[in-house]
Amino acid sequence: MEIILLIIYSIIVWLIFFKFKLLPWNITSQVIVVTIPIFALTALILFMNIVAPSSHDVRAMNYVIPIVPRVTGQVTEVPIEPNRPIKKGDVLFKMDPEPFALAVKAAEAKLASDKAKLVTAEASERGLQDQLRNASAKKAALTPRIDLAKKRVEQFTQLASTGAGKRADLEQAQADLGNLESEFLAADATESQVKQKLSARVEGGELDEVAQAKAQIAKSEADLGSAKYDLSGTVHLAPADGRVVNLALRPGVRATQFATMPVMSFVEEDNPWVLAFYHQNELRYVEPGDEAEIFVEMYPDRIIKCKVDSILWATAQGQMPISGNLPNTQPMAAPEQRIAVRLLLEPRDRDLFLAAGARGAGAIYTDHGKIIHIVRKVFLRVSTKMDWFVFKLH
Repeated sequence: MEIILLIIYSIIVWLIFFKFKLLPWNITSQVIVVTIPIFALTALILFMNIVAPSSHDVRAMNYVIPIVPRVTGQVTEVPIEPNRPIKKGDVLFKMDPEPFALAVKAAEAKLASDKAKLVTAEASERGLQDQLRNASAKKAALTPRIDLAKKRVEQFTQLASTGAGKRADLEQAQADLGNLESEFLAADATESQVKQKLSARVEGGELDEVAQAKAQIAKSEADLGSAKYDLSGTVHLAPADGRVVNLALRPGVRATQFATMPVMSFVEEDNPWVLAFYHQNELRYVEPGDEAEIFVEMYPDRIIKCKVDSILWATAQGQMPISGNLPNTQPMAAPEQRIAVRLLLEPRDRDLFLAAGARGAGAIYTDHGKIIHIVRKVFLRVSTKMDWFVFKLH
């Protein structure tokens, strides 16, 4: 762009001093002609770096997900190839499901057994209720019979004392009374026992035996759910659209569920991060929502429209480790860390494939000095055309 402006300026100078000879060409005019473009271009570039700052370091970044299996098992199938497009939900790899299927069956059998125990416990509770009712009914039936037997004993006692009754009838009446009282005591003891068992209830009002059976069923259901969850973990699916890199997995390998031992790396392709790095004093007028343009080397002569999403106001230099030691100040100042600005692609360019690590340059157009933005835009368009050339001699 500077060359274009100098060419235009040279044409104007030629027309004024040589073609139409409107002004004399002397030492004074020569100094003025040489000085004007130097000061003008310098002022233009310095002001443009503030109102439309450019960055020669624009990077495309993507989330990288380390794929770690949920369970440990023998890999049986890896149906994908590295660095090939993968859709969300595609199978990444499968493991031998047999051990986990057996664990599911064992959990199902345990759950069925616990449910049977609950049925038994509930039947036992109903039996205790029946026993209580029978004992109470028996006591109620024995009470009038005991009263009658006592009266007969009294009657036979009086008869025997006067010699009007038989001694055997008195003894029989006493024996009948004893039997009835024994049955009453047995029924009363049974009633007390049953009431004691029925009184052993938990907070929910259930018998302890029933509550324990239900608690065991809940645990068995949780174990079954866990077993099924582990079984589903033998088939690992792609978490998003993307590509697999660093694929070290093959059938026969034993994959482990350790977070520090991923079996592959998955690179998402949706919503890449586009970061432009600036010196701190270039961002004084930059605000979220500002227009931006970038170009990357893999797409020569293409301007990618963006908008400023946010400024990442944090660098490694701003972090001080917290410890019991005093902060360590280096004897030499560390180089100034640049600030990253996140850019969002405009809708027309969101389907554009940007490889993770793609590099380029770009500029942000603030709300100040808009008349100069056209100069920056021309700069960018001239620069991106240079990406057509590959300057190599081999």
